[in-house]
Amino acid sequence: MNTEINRFNVRVYFLLADDSGKSVLVADEIIRGKPFTKFPGGGLEFGEGTIDCVKREAMEELNQEIEITSHFYTTDFFLESAFKKSDQIISIYYTARISGEQKFKTSDKKFDFIQTVNNEESFRWIKLSDLKVEEFAFAADKKVCEMLIENNGTQNFLKQ
Repeated sequence: MNTEINRFNVRVYFLLADDSGKSVLVADEIIRGKPFTKFPGGGLEFGEGTIDCVKREAMEELNQEIEITSHFYTTDFFLESAFKKSDQIISIYYTARISGEQKFKTSDKKFDFIQTVNNEESFRWIKLSDLKVEEFAFAADKKVCEMLIENNGTQNFLKQ
């Protein structure tokens, strides 16, 4: 047990499927000056439920309403924050689909930014068949990517 940990940091993410259900949205983001590929989402605020959080994050990041289709995964292993060593991360992932027309811009290019400053973000669709664990920066995202890869071909759980 790590005795330096003194706080939980709850993160909530969404696995957003495209219209075909065969691609998932990823975010390329600059955090503290470093590039990261991750699933879209963010931190749970006090007094907020996890589904409300993920819907808020979709509006903040994409200006897009989403519909949650199911719970996908909650971290089941100890995860220390990559940014604050006193935080234990708990990550919750939901599958989701777009409500209405897509309002956000996507790119085929990684890190498609005008400037590379903190909180700069771009989004792209990746086919489930093209997912690669090593593309993701964070341990929980890597685990979810592994789960997506394992499930591809046996069931299309992102299908709307």
